[in-house]
Amino acid sequence: MSADPSSRLTATSAVEVRRSARRSRTVSAYREGDRTIVLIPARMSEAEERRWVTVMLDKLAAQESKRVIGDEALIERAERLSAQYFDGRARPVSVRWVTNQNTRWGSCTPAEGSIRLSHRLQGMPEYVVDYVLVHELAHLLVPGHGPRFWRLLEAYPRTERARGYLEGVVAADRLPHSPSTRDD
Repeated sequence: MSADPSSRLTATSAVEVRRSARRSRTVSAYREGDRTIVLIPARMSEAEERRWVTVMLDKLAAQESKRVIGDEALIERAERLSAQYFDGRARPVSVRWVTNQNTRWGSCTPAEGSIRLSHRLQGMPEYVVDYVLVHELAHLLVPGHGPRFWRLLEAYPRTERARGYLEGVVAADRLPHSPSTRDD
C-alpha cells in the first residue's frame, strides 16, 4: 500500500483513503477506532475515489445499523458500565430505546431506576452510546447536573470526545440543506 494516505473528515468520522498498486479492481472499507479506512486501487481518479468513499461509508453505516443492540443487551451493557465506572452502585431497573426523544439523547427517572435512550443514538459509535448510558447511570446516583455529578462522569475517559461528537451531530442538523436534499 502507498505510504501516502489522504484523510478526510465526514460527519461521523475521519476517513483515510489508502491506495494500493496491488489492488486492481476491488474496493473495501472498515472501521479502525474512530476512523474509517477505505482501500482502493492506485489507478482510480479523484472523482472515482470520492464516489467510492461515499458508497463505502453508506455500506458500513447500513451494516452497523443492522447491529443495533436490543433492550436486553442494553441493560446488560448499563450494568457492565456501572460496574466499571461506579463500582456497581448505579443499578438501573430498566434501560430501553425510545422514539419519543427528539431533543434529548437520554433521560433517567431515578425514583423508578429507569433509563431511556433516544433511538437517534442507534448506529452511533459505541463510545458515544456508552457515554450517554454512563451519563444516565450517574443520574441514578446524583439527580442534577451539579459539580458532584460532573465529577462522577470524569471516570468515563471519553466524556469530552463523546460530547463533542454529539454537539457535532446537533450542529450538522442545523446546517442549511440544499433543495435536492430536502426532497429526498
